[in-house]
Amino acid sequence: MIKVLLAEDQGMMRGALALLLGLEDDIEVVAQVSDGDDVVPAALRARPDVALLDIEMPGRSGLDAAAELRDRLPRCRVLILTTFGRPGYLRRAMEAGAYGFLVKDGPVEELAAAIRRVLAGERVIDPALAAAALSTGPSPLTDRERDVLAAAADGSTVADIAARLHLSESTVRNYLSSAIGKTGTRNRIEAARQARHNGWL
Repeated sequence: MIKVLLAEDQGMMRGALALLLGLEDDIEVVAQVSDGDDVVPAALRARPDVALLDIEMPGRSGLDAAAELRDRLPRCRVLILTTFGRPGYLRRAMEAGAYGFLVKDGPVEELAAAIRRVLAGERVIDPALAAAALSTGPSPLTDRERDVLAAAADGSTVADIAARLHLSESTVRNYLSSAIGKTGTRNRIEAARQARHNGWL
């Protein structure tokens, strides 16, 4: 049996996926979590062969959880399953050690086949998303620019961002200015929107 951990914050979606995967003769869902902070502890307890992770969950993201799973449970293959088919997310997922990246609107048979393929060591990537990732290119933002832009996305003031990230206000302004220039936008709200759309945040 292929043991699967399922991390999905929407209860109905998580239940449906568990039910559908449970109908497969060779797949068993051994753990289910709804919070990104619970992924690694649950995986260390259940020792799944494949971790099926959503990206945007409460707590830490599926991308952060994937990176820690790679380090702490290297035999577990990570397959990202998300609503948000953004090129930057695909790139970040691969950097975090994921073996696959699929969007949720595909048929469940495809998902079951993808689980078997990543366990066999293959890479499984949504073809349209792979093409988009190649045309978009890597994120032009540095880690610090990304942090500052993410903090600015909710409309926080420069002073709030500086206090939250333990930076000076002038440093925050410099990072924001640089991020705006790199995204080709007019202000930090547009820059954050553009970066989120591309999966860079």
